Parts: sequence; structure tokens; C-alpha cells
Amino acid sequence: MDLRQIDYFLAACGTLNFTRAAEACDVAVPTLTRAIKALEDELGGQLFRRERHLTHLTDLGRLMQRHLSEARNAADRAVREAERFSAADTRLRLGVVSTMASSRLVAYLRRLREQAPELELHVWEANCEELESALAEGELDVAIATRPEYADPLRANELYREFYFVAFPPGHRFAAMNAVPLAEIDGEPYIKRLHCEFPSNFARLGVPAPYKGVQMRFMSEREDWVQSMVAAGLGITLMPQYLPLIADIEMRPVIEPEVYRTVSIVTVAGRPHAAPVKAALDAARSLDWS
Repeated sequence: MDLRQIDYFLAACGTLNFTRAAEACDVAVPTLTRAIKALEDELGGQLFRRERHLTHLTDLGRLMQRHLSEARNAADRAVREAERFSAADTRLRLGVVSTMASSRLVAYLRRLREQAPELELHVWEANCEELESALAEGELDVAIATRPEYADPLRANELYREFYFVAFPPGHRFAAMNAVPLAEIDGEPYIKRLHCEFPSNFARLGVPAPYKGVQMRFMSEREDWVQSMVAAGLGITLMPQYLPLIADIEMRPVIEPEVYRTVSIVTVAGRPHAAPVKAALDAARSLDWS
């Protein structure tokens, strides 16, 4: 038997009318009738019984309806799995840390599109912890993240380093400084990003509590809100040097200590690098991140 015969049989089971079943399958009635007759010959028994203008399933027909429905569903699942398998050669699931500068992300995506125009690209923005979990569980193929270090089985290739600055509104006392010692932020009203990875980069240099002594005024996940609050004079914030979105803030590098974060492209060790992952790595290596 073939899938065409199964489709005709299941259509007839659903309508109990060969004419309507043929219409549903977009074939002529004799074509559907011959296919069902061939199926009956192969199975060794009658599947339908016609009594005047009524059509009924036989006991064999009801049994075969259950089994062939399962077979048709299995065939559909097989086709979907095959499509997903084929798509894996062209689909890239890329995770990006939410505090990556948009200009640098766009530059990378443009390079990736130039080098691999056939890629079906899916970009997911999240914090570092979520990206690491998604990578390890196979929900992402590759990620751009900013953790100081990664646990097995993750492997990171450094792209660039980004120093931390303090952002403040025009007219703030920091404007008179060329750089701002970290201790100077003590007592300042502060705008904090939720789920940010900044503290871990400070801790790497022995500064476990970069926010110690500040007056925590606002917390937000939205970068545009954070920077707008700073511009409005509601507080200061720490941020990577390439992150500013609005022109109405001023920035100075943080010193004593000087702190940076490493932006890396991260993959899973031991997992074969499919063509999309290789394309992502090649594009990252070829881009002048400076």
C-alpha cells in the first residue's frame, strides 16, 4: 500500500461517501474506488459495505482505520523531522547578551549575511545566565556573551574588550574629571540594570561590590529607561563604553581599578560544528571589532 491509498481510505472513513471523499482528495470517484479496492485486495477483506444509499465500515475497516490513521500520522511526523533536519544545515540560532552595543551587533550580522546569505537566522536576546543555559540544553547554536569565565562544556573565543565607564547627566561633578575613581560613586543616586553581568567583571579584579555605598534609586531591565533616567538627572550608572544609546549623557572611564568586560562568541565543546555554527565563527573572526 502507499500513502495515496491510505489518504483515500481515511477520507472515505471520514465522509462515508465516496463522492464527497473523492472531492476532498481532488480526484475522480473511479480513481478513489480503484485505490480502495486495491487496498482491500492487499488486506484480504472488505473495508466498506454499501447498503442502498448508505456506506458503512466493516469490522476490518474499523480496525484498519485505527492502524492506518496511526501510520499516516507517523508518516507526517517523519516528514516534519526530515524538514527540520534539512533546515539545520541552514538555520542558526544565535543568542546575544542584552547589553551588547547595537552598532556592533548589526556590524556582525551584516558580515554574517555577506558571508553566508543562505542562513536562516534566529536571534535571541537575553542575559548571560539564560544564554549559557540555552546553549548547554541545545536551544541555541552559538551565543555572544560577556561572562569573565565559562564552565564546561562551554568554550569562548574572545572578540573584543570593553572598558567600563560611569554615565552621568550634563553638569554633574564628574564632568570636571578625566576619569572617575570607583570610590567616587559612593553616595551617588544610582540607576541599576536588573540581571546585568557587571558585578562579575568587577569581582574578577577583586571588587566584589561595585555598588557599595551608592543610593539605589531605580532598577530596570530596559536600557533606554536606564539611560533616560540618567539624562534626566535621576542618578548615575555604570556601563560598557560602547553601550550609550542617547546623546544627553556624559561618560568618563572608571579607574582605581580600571575594569573591562570580555565580549566572546561561545559554543559548546564536543558538539560538532555544523555549517551554520562554522559560518558564525568565521564571520566573527573576520570582522574588525576594533
